[in-house]
Amino acid sequence: MNSVRTLIDVAIWAIIVWIVLGYIVVLGRVPWGHPVRKVYDSLQNVMQRILRPLRNVLPPVRIGGAALDLAPLVLILGLTLLRSLV
Repeated sequence: MNSVRTLIDVAIWAIIVWIVLGYIVVLGRVPWGHPVRKVYDSLQNVMQRILRPLRNVLPPVRIGGAALDLAPLVLILGLTLLRSLV
């Protein structure tokens, strides 16, 4: 049981790191060969596969000309709920 909780914690932190690195890459203009960009691209590949089914059910919320993607937040909440049940 403890290993399942640890795995869920790692998944939650991976989502948070992916979100933060996404802002760093987009706003910081990180070059393609930079290690931060490589970590972000690796996480991006994994997260897109995980979030795609959730985004099909919960599309991004339109706010003016922008869209707010709630799928990572819903995934974190779901994992937190699952962690509390384990």
